[in-house]
Amino acid sequence: MRAIIPVAGVGSRLRPHTYAIPKVLLNVAGKPILHHIMDRIIGDGITEATIIIGHMGDMIRENLAKSYPNFKFDFVEQEERHGLGHAIYLAKHTIAGEPILIILGDTIFDVDLAPVLKSSVSSLGVKTVDNPRRFGVAETSNGHITRLIEKPEHPTTNLAVVGLYYIRDPKLLVSCLDELVQKDIRTKGEYQLTDALQLMIDRGERMSTFMVEGWFDCGKPETLLSTNRALLEKKSTSRAIAGVVINEPVYIAPTAKLSNCVIGPFTTVADNTAISESVVRNSIISEDAQVHKALLDNSIVGNGSIVRGSYKRVNVGGSSEIDFY
Repeated sequence: MRAIIPVAGVGSRLRPHTYAIPKVLLNVAGKPILHHIMDRIIGDGITEATIIIGHMGDMIRENLAKSYPNFKFDFVEQEERHGLGHAIYLAKHTIAGEPILIILGDTIFDVDLAPVLKSSVSSLGVKTVDNPRRFGVAETSNGHITRLIEKPEHPTTNLAVVGLYYIRDPKLLVSCLDELVQKDIRTKGEYQLTDALQLMIDRGERMSTFMVEGWFDCGKPETLLSTNRALLEKKSTSRAIAGVVINEPVYIAPTAKLSNCVIGPFTTVADNTAISESVVRNSIISEDAQVHKALLDNSIVGNGSIVRGSYKRVNVGGSSEIDFY
């Protein structure tokens, strides 16, 4: 089975980090976002993938080739971004007649895909959310989807489509995407995958839903950190280091060099990182970064960055107020 993974976005909400690295290669809980996706689908038996690249696509191509040398990849470049439907449309030449799994490349999921991939009908991953206006939503009846709406102004359901799409009839999907592009049918200025899926339903395709409770957004600094926290709660990886206090859960890479510091909780320390005389919690310290004499909380330190601080000693009397800048 083939997976289709669009990763062409620029990740503007994660700047300045995405000025230097594609969003899907940002480290969370010990490995890049895209590696979390790849490891999961490989474990579920998927043997090939189409990666739709754009922003710094060569870095993604090189990273995957190095990290997964025995996996079959096809790369498609989306030079101009006109929506998710447009991305899948550009990859149509890599899609054959067998079922496919479309996965958005900026989210991490924790769900058992085995029963989904054995389903006799197409099925979309959904999750109950508080604000469905931010998502495509699915209206259902008797266990099947009757209507899909992209980012509705007045949603009639809070069942959000979260970026996992198992498509039993990919040829029908390609036909519906062709219709959107040929007739220039856009929603909110873009060719929407949601609209193509609705066309499939209108043409008689049956679609069910499956719940995805373990769905982690990586689109903004605060959600990246909350995802890091959630994943570390599920799996903590650390080691005893002389002179270092470790408050679980954390991920500490084997190549990280730590001395006289306190790490954690909810902290990722990536490869070739050096941290000394510091306290770091609720944070992600990325590859090759250096942190010295710093107090960090809810922070993201990018690849190769250097953070230096200084401790202060104070003797403050009553009814005083001091601000350090």
